[in-house]
Amino acid sequence: MYIAQAYKGLSDSWRYVVGLLAIFFVWQFIGGIPLIIALLVEADSLAVLGTGDMGAMADVLGSNTLLFFMLLTFVIGLIGLLAYVTLVHKQKITQLTTSRKKIDFKRVFFAFAIWALISTAFIFVDITLAPEDYEFNFNLERFVVLAIIAVLMIPLQTSMEEYYMRGYMMQGLGILAKNRWVPLLVTSLLFGIMHIFNPEVAELGYGILVFYIGTGFFLGILTLMDEGLELALGFHAANNLTAALLVTADWTAFQVDSIYRDVSEPVLGWDVLVPVFVIYPILLYIFSKKYKWTDWKDRLTGEVPSEETFLALENENADVQRTS
Repeated sequence: MYIAQAYKGLSDSWRYVVGLLAIFFVWQFIGGIPLIIALLVEADSLAVLGTGDMGAMADVLGSNTLLFFMLLTFVIGLIGLLAYVTLVHKQKITQLTTSRKKIDFKRVFFAFAIWALISTAFIFVDITLAPEDYEFNFNLERFVVLAIIAVLMIPLQTSMEEYYMRGYMMQGLGILAKNRWVPLLVTSLLFGIMHIFNPEVAELGYGILVFYIGTGFFLGILTLMDEGLELALGFHAANNLTAALLVTADWTAFQVDSIYRDVSEPVLGWDVLVPVFVIYPILLYIFSKKYKWTDWKDRLTGEVPSEETFLALENENADVQRTS
């Protein structure tokens, strides 16, 4: 009943329409003001922002400073989102996060740990098999600064994406469409499209969107099958954190002082398809066994109950619990 948690707050359609636009504005525009100010401080540097050249902006501000301001946009967006949900929808953050009585942080940490181990293993296997494609880039002083920024802020960055796409948007679309497949489809496609301006797309072509859209579907399935965002939050944080700390390249979104630098020619290869078509299904199987998921068809494509039906069921369950 994750989508139906929206009924525990004010769930009018207009609140979601206004909210999606207002939160996006705070995230993308208000959140970008500190970066603009930082570039303004540097004489004649604001023009670099319009080019979207991450390397040029890193040259102006320094890679760690640029990363901080990039991640700050997501932190400001997350604050705006949680404030809007609390003040306008009168919905508790727990209800935006999960259908459980409280947020299950064990799920967050489990998903984080399993994907951090797998993605780290993939990176080092690739380094071992093709050492000529990597350059050892470790600098203790710069890496420590990177690690502090990344550990503190990347989980907030990924949480913003999850709360916006698979939390707020999924609940809003779900109660509007009265089913689960529409929000799963729409949020997964939008998650991929939202990465279309990443430098990876410019280098590798639109084929890389298979990975982004596939990841969107994977995270959406996690959310609906597990009736909460916890697994998606942990997975997404692990994915971005390991990427930032371990490997950078001149054509990726995170151009930072990672341990290794990928110096190979960017090629759309197996590393894009294997996670989507091999690793993600295996992970879904592991999670399904651990958390005893059943009734896949209904949870992914079934109907969302009406507000009256859901609240009546909630009251009935509460009465049963009081008498037991």
